[in-house]
Amino acid sequence: MSCYRLIDAEKAHHPVSRLARVLGVARAGYYAWSSRPASARTLADQALTEQIRQIHARSRETYGAPRVHAELRLGLDIRVGRKRVARLMRDARLQGVHRRRLRGVTRRDPQAAPAPDLVERNFTPPAPDRLWVADITQQRTGDGWLYLAVVLDSFSRRIVGWSMADHLRTELVLDALDMAIAQRQPAAGLIHHTDHGCQPRFKGSWQHRLVGATVAAR
Repeated sequence: MSCYRLIDAEKAHHPVSRLARVLGVARAGYYAWSSRPASARTLADQALTEQIRQIHARSRETYGAPRVHAELRLGLDIRVGRKRVARLMRDARLQGVHRRRLRGVTRRDPQAAPAPDLVERNFTPPAPDRLWVADITQQRTGDGWLYLAVVLDSFSRRIVGWSMADHLRTELVLDALDMAIAQRQPAAGLIHHTDHGCQPRFKGSWQHRLVGATVAAR
């Protein structure tokens, strides 16, 4: 099957008979394979690839598989595995822009008193929505820096909230936290952990025990 796909991809550059001979398969077998109706899985992959192309184009061809996957899951509510997104992007020859981080996002305030350590380096909670960890990453684009704040459930390793903006103001991280609370509706006792951030009201090693879903950390 993979040989037939390779012939199909290269037939515009080489004769089918030559490709079949080099790969050790029958030319008739390729034509029989190519004439079969597409399977449901193939049709689903084609539709998903088109959505991936649109997301990749909107990102000015900067998004890789992780960010495309986040857009599909969180933005479009499409249940799809990250490995499948990566495979379809490889097949479509789509890739993101990988640049080494040039400067740190986190800048510790030396005047801020450290918060009590509620985690104690134990990032393996016994159940979902017991411990959330948050961070900010940055990416240089044609229009300047773009910042992504995420909130991740340590139990499932699933992103439960995110926010993207062209600034590092407090609302960037608050919007991500608000999304997480709205989506998950966690019970009282959840710990929200961040590093030593530079945002007002998020300074220090910010670890709060949230009191129910109706209270956002503001």
